Amino acid sequence: MIDPTPVAPPRIGPVQLPSAAVLAPLAGYTDHTYRLICRSLGAAYCATEVTLDSSINLSPKLRRKLIHIPPADHPIAGQIMGREAASMATAARHLAAMGCDVIDLNFACPVRKALRRRRGGHMMRDAETAVAVLRAVAAAIDLPLTVKLRKSFHEEDTAHDAFWRIAETAFDVGAAAICVHGRSVEAAYRGPADWAFLAEVKRRFPDRVVFGSGDLLTAADGVRMLRTTGVDGVSFARGALGNPWIFRQFDDLLAGRDGADPDLPEQRRILEMHYALCLESFGPKDGPRMMNRFGIRYARSHPRTKAVRTAFINSDHGQGIPGILETFYDA
Repeated sequence: MIDPTPVAPPRIGPVQLPSAAVLAPLAGYTDHTYRLICRSLGAAYCATEVTLDSSINLSPKLRRKLIHIPPADHPIAGQIMGREAASMATAARHLAAMGCDVIDLNFACPVRKALRRRRGGHMMRDAETAVAVLRAVAAAIDLPLTVKLRKSFHEEDTAHDAFWRIAETAFDVGAAAICVHGRSVEAAYRGPADWAFLAEVKRRFPDRVVFGSGDLLTAADGVRMLRTTGVDGVSFARGALGNPWIFRQFDDLLAGRDGADPDLPEQRRILEMHYALCLESFGPKDGPRMMNRFGIRYARSHPRTKAVRTAFINSDHGQGIPGILETFYDA
């Protein structure tokens, strides 16, 4: 039985969130079409896909290609990744000019390419560079600043010195919130996330806004994290892929209601909405291709997961997306 005691949704600076559940940035998936779908089902707050500072700074044309923020897509954070303080500050100013409500710094990405170029999660073993970036970005913008961190770089690091140095500096320069993934960079997504560390972070910063991340694969996981660690909000990443209903389920469970899974008519409604957004945004040629990527993920909510996934994989040479919806979602 989940405790239905009310939880006050957090604020990110002046931005009051309507829920404690937010959508994490996911490269290749959290474009504006999926963000709008998640918002329609209760996502309180979203972030753009992570974007390199150098790409943002290259040209206005590239910025517009990389970042699209529809009027209904607020509040939104623009997430950037890089290591040069001046470049990151410039990128943050560009994102602010594009309409982002919050600037989010990625010091957590465990992808090898990012680490080789000393970006993302590399900052968890280069705290002084992270500190320089934080100070430069905070001085460059008038928007709320947030930071995504992991507990350490190396798995055997139990002191977490770099984490504490970066987190303390973030709050010292005025960061509105931090989001903490309970794994090391080295672990990536292997092994269980350390929720006890999240509780330790919240004990260290009781009056600051802390979001938790890691092992949030279901709405119930999000409620458990909130209740057991004391974090102010939860950031759904992999658990939200193909399951935008996770946000509605989270709010239902938190309120003591049944967080029911979506039936086939509801799944079809959302897939049709998402497909229409893809066609509108990317056109008749690229729209179906973009939808296929999401359809493969949506398949996990269908009783015939394998068959639906295969149909989306082969949709370019088969019945197409309208045909898939008629065949598998005609409840």
